[in-house]
Amino acid sequence: MRFEHLGFSPTFVDYREAWAYQRDVLTRVADGTTPPTVLLLEHSPVYTAGRTTEDHMRPKDGTEVVDTDRGGKITWHGPGQLVAYPIIRLPAPINVVGHVRNLEEVMMRVTRHFGVETARVEGRSGVWVLADDRGPDRKVGAIGVRVSRQCTMHGFALNCDADLSWGRNIIPCGIEDAAVSSISAELGRRVSVQDVLPVAERALADVLDPVAAEGIRRWRALLEKQTAELSAEGIR
Repeated sequence: MRFEHLGFSPTFVDYREAWAYQRDVLTRVADGTTPPTVLLLEHSPVYTAGRTTEDHMRPKDGTEVVDTDRGGKITWHGPGQLVAYPIIRLPAPINVVGHVRNLEEVMMRVTRHFGVETARVEGRSGVWVLADDRGPDRKVGAIGVRVSRQCTMHGFALNCDADLSWGRNIIPCGIEDAAVSSISAELGRRVSVQDVLPVAERALADVLDPVAAEGIRRWRALLEKQTAELSAEGIR
C-alpha cells in the first residue's frame, strides 16, 4: 500500500479537485494498474454533504455545501484536520460496515498514541470521546465512504487542531445531542496535523494492508478462474 500526500498547510487542497483525483486513482486501482493507495491531505475550508443529509442540517446562513456521493451526512473539512482517503480493493464478499470499523480502529489507535481515549458509539460511525464532566459525547473523527468496482473511496477526517467553531453553523453528521472535539482540545495542548501524520500512516498500514492484500488475492483468483473457464469453453 502506498501513501500519497496531496497537500498540507499552507497548501490546502480544494475538495472538488481531490474528489476528482480520487475517482481517477480508483479507476487505476480497480484496473490493477496502481497499487492500493491512501491519499492524505488537509482541505481548504468546506462543508460537504453525504447522501443522507437532510435540509435542516445544512448551514443556517446559506454557506455553500458540496453534495457528494459518499455515505453519511453533513460535515466540515479544513485546516487542522487530517483527511485520509484509502483507495483499496475490498475482499469479496464486500463488507462496507467492516471497512468503516477498520477506519474507526485506525483513528482510535492514533488518538490513543497521543493520550486521548476514544471509542465507538452504538448506532453512530466515527470515533468519540465519551461523555464526562467536561460535556456530552464528543466526536473527534468522522467517516464517510463509497465502494465502486469493489474499491473504496472517501474515508475519514480526524480533528487534530482544527477550529471547531464550524460546528455551530450546521448539525454535524446530523447528530443533535452530541458535540465535536479535537485531539488538541481534549489534551489542552496543540497537536498538529504534521504531528499526527506519521502515526496515522503506521496505523493505516497495520490495519488496512492485510485487507488490501486479501482483496487483491481474491480478485486475481477470480480472474484466473474465469480465464480457465473461458479456455475450457474454447476447447469444447
